[in-house]
Amino acid sequence: MIEGIIIGIICGYIASKLQKGEGSGCWVNLFLGILGGVVGGWLFGLFGLDMNGTIGSIITGTVGAVIVLWIFAKLKK
Repeated sequence: MIEGIIIGIICGYIASKLQKGEGSGCWVNLFLGILGGVVGGWLFGLFGLDMNGTIGSIITGTVGAVIVLWIFAKLKK
């Protein structure tokens, strides 16, 4: 549980840095990381990719969080 929260925060932070260039706060990063993990896991599953371990979880969550941020940016315009 704690590991998942920490990974979620890391993924959200990395994604927010990649998209906007600055962090968005701990709670927003956590939300983005968790949602990104779901989106990334679903997307990687479509392509038959399986990421294992902590590093795999961070990669999957970050890719998903970047996609989520990109979609929200497009919807805001």
